[in-house]
Amino acid sequence: MNLWQTLQNWAVTQGAAVASRILFAVVIAVIGILAIRVLMKIVDTALRKSKLEKAAHSLIKTLIRTVLYILLVLTLASSLGIDITGIVALASVATLAVSLALQNMLANVIGGFTLLYTHPFGSGDYVEIAGQSGTVNEVGIAYTKLITPDNKLVQIPNGTVVANDITNYTCTGTRRVEVAISASYDAQPQKVIDALVQAGTLDNVLLDPAPCAVIINYGDSAIQYSLRVWVKTEHYWDVYFEINQRVKKIFDEQGIPMTYPHLNVHLDK
Repeated sequence: MNLWQTLQNWAVTQGAAVASRILFAVVIAVIGILAIRVLMKIVDTALRKSKLEKAAHSLIKTLIRTVLYILLVLTLASSLGIDITGIVALASVATLAVSLALQNMLANVIGGFTLLYTHPFGSGDYVEIAGQSGTVNEVGIAYTKLITPDNKLVQIPNGTVVANDITNYTCTGTRRVEVAISASYDAQPQKVIDALVQAGTLDNVLLDPAPCAVIINYGDSAIQYSLRVWVKTEHYWDVYFEINQRVKKIFDEQGIPMTYPHLNVHLDK
């Protein structure tokens, strides 16, 4: 009877200890989750006030949130009496195995860090990467998201972004619009050049550098000209399309023939 009583007392004591640990772990979990949410709000506020581009905010917040939850899990394991040394060792082995299996994903994550450090573009910049063009919407932990001019979302792996040439059309603030035009050999070159400059003189065209037109090639059927004007980046496409429309109108008004590929055949008597 004494042995049975002893076992009952031990079971009650152990049960109370386990219940106490579980209750303590639940309290820690609740407090930890609330603390993480508060900290993430503080981080979000700090990022919005910082000079970092919005494209990098998502990557930073994801990394911080991941680290905080890992620390919370380790704390919970310790509060339950679990030896976290073994967990850390096991996690290290698992991390190595996963890293070997997910090399491409890790390359994308490292690429995200590289983009954050080198800062080749910012949120809202119009860029061309790996044959894709669009406005930078977000730099995530693994992918960079672009919005194309026809409003499609393109996600490019960060590893691919870092490994390819990046053309940023926005960072300098201005772009050169270049329109290639062919005119007949019958038209005086200076008259064509003056007409092209007139076509390129628009409200959104910058006067410094001034619009100019040049001869770029003497083709088989026509002389090829190039009209070059400078604009603010946001006006590029509007000016490009308007110039193409104005050139034909001005050429018609001034009697300048726009030629097409043809072959002149001369027969000797």
